[in-house]
Amino acid sequence: MSEKNRLHWVTAVIELLKTLKEAIIPLLVIVVANGIGRERSGNFWLDNLTILIFGAFVVFTAVAGFIKWKRFVYWFEDGELRIEHGLFVKKKRYIPFERIQSVDYTEGIFHRPFGLVKVKIETAGNSSVLEGSEADLTAVTRAEADRVSSVISEAKRRRRNGMQEVQEDGTEAVAVIPAEEPEDEAKTLFRMGRKEIFLLATFSGRIGIIFSGIAIFLSQFADILPFDVIYDEVVAFIRFGVFMVAAVVLVLMLVGWVLSVAWTYLGFYGFTVSFDGDDLFISRGLLEKKRVTVPLKRIQAVRVSENPFQKLFGYVSVKVHSAGGSAKEGGAAIGLFPLVSKHEVNGMLAELFPEIETSVELNPIPERSRPFYYRLHFFWVLPLVAAAGYFLFPYGLFAMLIIPVIILAGLWQHRSAGWAVTGRQLTVRWREFTLHTVYVFRKRVQSLQERQTIFQKRRNVATVTAAFKSGAMPSEAPIRHIDEADADSLMDWYDPQKRSKDSVAPEGTPAPQGE
Repeated sequence: MSEKNRLHWVTAVIELLKTLKEAIIPLLVIVVANGIGRERSGNFWLDNLTILIFGAFVVFTAVAGFIKWKRFVYWFEDGELRIEHGLFVKKKRYIPFERIQSVDYTEGIFHRPFGLVKVKIETAGNSSVLEGSEADLTAVTRAEADRVSSVISEAKRRRRNGMQEVQEDGTEAVAVIPAEEPEDEAKTLFRMGRKEIFLLATFSGRIGIIFSGIAIFLSQFADILPFDVIYDEVVAFIRFGVFMVAAVVLVLMLVGWVLSVAWTYLGFYGFTVSFDGDDLFISRGLLEKKRVTVPLKRIQAVRVSENPFQKLFGYVSVKVHSAGGSAKEGGAAIGLFPLVSKHEVNGMLAELFPEIETSVELNPIPERSRPFYYRLHFFWVLPLVAAAGYFLFPYGLFAMLIIPVIILAGLWQHRSAGWAVTGRQLTVRWREFTLHTVYVFRKRVQSLQERQTIFQKRRNVATVTAAFKSGAMPSEAPIRHIDEADADSLMDWYDPQKRSKDSVAPEGTPAPQGE
């Protein structure tokens, strides 16, 4: 049993600010709505009721944060990380080392001045949407965080390398621990530059998120905002002409883009990917530094995505789907390369996952399947077009222009789709607006489903969907409207009897170095 350890006192401050952050909008609504334009009654307690409520909340939150820091202890015992906390209700949590998948670091703006980090403990079974990490050490020194990580890593390494040796009498087995081997140093594989960060900010669509966030924030003050006055001002402004309105819209879009670039730059500054043979390490952030550990053995599939804007500049993005990590923390689909040159991505993937074949010739989708890529959209588009043409005649007839757009988009999707089976690897490519290519090994495929409608049966085509584990929910790779014989051959490829003949590696084997 090791000595019981406490968190740094900054934990109490962080807990206070965290609670205030989550409650800031309702608190502002209460204070502002009840404080503006209210007549003074002369009663101190009544006139300052909202301020007193706010102050009491702050004091209560500060006391709660102090108690959490004072009562929180952790230690190592019997191959477990043990945590104890709580005042009136004492809670204990025991986490065996073998269940721990990763130890992640986060450095917030309150951590860095004191040389502290937040340590997140992720386990194999922790994939709930509502839960965060299995355990959080809110504020510890970097040296203590490294000690926690090294203790866990060393215990897991010894367990992994331990061998059972039977004594001569055959009655007893003892664990033989081999001599310690030097750990491999992490090799830096990818580092995102400023150019890629600026392009990522432009491609990522964060401008819409920024404006949506502003709208949601303003909606909290709907009861006190003078919408009549605002409406009159907007109408008066529109009278200045189309040119002035367009200029203001462009200025707002420019401001949104600048904010998006700033947001992306702060979040992805110093984005670095390194690996040591067993784990991936992803570090990023300027104000808040984060380091995420991704065990290679938990990676289920690799997804390469390319939207038209990225293609214009010769870039793609890569995500890995992990079976571990909490969905709340984004542990399911992890951004491996948020933006990387298309000419370099195959080499990087080959270095990380040498068993994955990225230069695979894909089987095209049959030409007779083209109508299926746009026919279904007509069921909801045609009634809308007809209604627009009738009620908004003659301008509503312009809605008919959406029909050729849908047909061209469907043909585009049909031309981009493809699939291939190479040994034990399944490669699937399909297009929504973004082109996706997924590489997954057969033993990582959770299920393979074949579906055929009566319309598909007439043209001898079918749809096959491959599902693989991705955090709390499975992720799917669709192979739409392929030849019926090809669909049957895919199902035979996944047949359990054939899979049993393969040397299926245990769960601890990395996906790229699998079958």
